[in-house]
Amino acid sequence: MSGLLHTPSALHSAHPADLAIAVGEASGDWIGALALEGLKASHPHLSVEGIAGPKLRAQGVKALHHSEELSVRGYVEVLRHLPRLLRMRKGLMNRWANSAKPGVLIGVDAPDFNLKLEAVVRAAGVPTVHLVCPSIWAWRRERIHTLKAACSHILCIFPFEVPLLQEAGIPATYMGHPMAPIVPLNVDVNAFRASLGLSPNEEILAVLPGSRGSEVQHLGPAFVQAARLLKQSKPGLRFLTPLPPGGLMQRFKAMLPPDLVDHWTVLEGRSHECLGASNAVLLASGTATLEAMMFKKPMVIAYKMPWLSYQWMKGKGYLPWVGLPNILMREFAVPELIQQAATPQALAEATLFQLDDDANRQRLESSFLDQHQALLRPSGDIAAEVILNTLNQGRVGHGQA
Repeated sequence: MSGLLHTPSALHSAHPADLAIAVGEASGDWIGALALEGLKASHPHLSVEGIAGPKLRAQGVKALHHSEELSVRGYVEVLRHLPRLLRMRKGLMNRWANSAKPGVLIGVDAPDFNLKLEAVVRAAGVPTVHLVCPSIWAWRRERIHTLKAACSHILCIFPFEVPLLQEAGIPATYMGHPMAPIVPLNVDVNAFRASLGLSPNEEILAVLPGSRGSEVQHLGPAFVQAARLLKQSKPGLRFLTPLPPGGLMQRFKAMLPPDLVDHWTVLEGRSHECLGASNAVLLASGTATLEAMMFKKPMVIAYKMPWLSYQWMKGKGYLPWVGLPNILMREFAVPELIQQAATPQALAEATLFQLDDDANRQRLESSFLDQHQALLRPSGDIAAEVILNTLNQGRVGHGQA
């Protein structure tokens, strides 16, 4: 990949950094940058190197690799890139466990890549901090043993994760969810509508079929057919769908029948504006459900995947819920329609209730506000403090204090 930045002299120079960091997707770059911003404010001369995205590079991180090199989705793509990813990880292991040991290694998300890296580097005497606990509470609980070996400390974005980790003997700190400060506690619906050029009097359903091609392929047709059924009950209903730029937008637009085209706005990005402007949301299970909760919106959560994948996944789940709002509230606060249950008729009926029932809306808005406030913490400052404490403890352990 053209994103490779390292040269033999760069990767093999024996000049240890104070901190090493490894991030994968854009969300990891953003969370890592939040933590580093807090660190740099109090310790501006700390040297940092590793796998960095644009936000971390802008903060002066020496990029041995670009984080975009880890942004690989889907089993086929992962297999195709696996030799390159393994070579990248082996090079970092050799550097950080041998020739240029950092004071702390910070792994941000990307557990399939980072946990092995962290385990090897930690075994060489370097303390490790992992940001964003893998969802062991939902599936693959056996990974807690991997976490215990790999992580000196874990920073959690959900409060219920901390006792689960501590019970297993893993030091953990709740940092809040970094998204929580970005979404207003009190949502000005009309302001969001004005930003999209929409009328304050329209009834609007945000429809989010996912951000990946496979999600849109499996959920898109059912969502569109559910919308046709909803139009029969609500002829004035308008639909909003934010999607990443590129072929996915065109693929979804091609699913819209002629009778819905004039009532459906498909936007490039702008998911927060769509959520803020809506009366309710029909969406795929995933991070967007948490964002919809922060925007205090009644919602219907759905998910479909290939039959074989579903059979494998459902055997590894531990919770009765899949949607993050329901997991946080420990109840079926909003409907979840999974696999064969996600029929157009069922989706339309559940969505109609979320649009029309005022008592349900008021209950959800109050509960969602409580959850939003619980997620609201100075995440960057908390992460910076944990990393700095881990760095200092490591220095004391090595007689460098």
